[in-house]
Amino acid sequence: MELFGAAQGLVGTLLYFAALGLALFALIDAIRTPEGAFPAAGKQTKQLWLIILGVASAVLFVVGPFGGFVVGIAAVVAAGVYAVDVRPAVKQTGGRGNQEGPYGPW
Repeated sequence: MELFGAAQGLVGTLLYFAALGLALFALIDAIRTPEGAFPAAGKQTKQLWLIILGVASAVLFVVGPFGGFVVGIAAVVAAGVYAVDVRPAVKQTGGRGNQEGPYGPW
């Protein structure tokens, strides 16, 4: 039975680092995205998303791999919504995804 407990702990730790990575990725992407791209895509402001993702990243970092489950899930949901809904919509408006140089696409 100890092997099962060790495997369960390993899976939990891997899921924690995946969640933290998702939250940090979303936060860095939001920082790098131009401010005007958010309203152009019909989404909330950049400042609001930076607050949401910053709190989500901080919460995941503070609670650790074996911390508060409900709070961790809320943080993962916030980062997931950004990654799945907001980021693609913002990229379609030309925010940071536009690879145009001064003479056309590179």
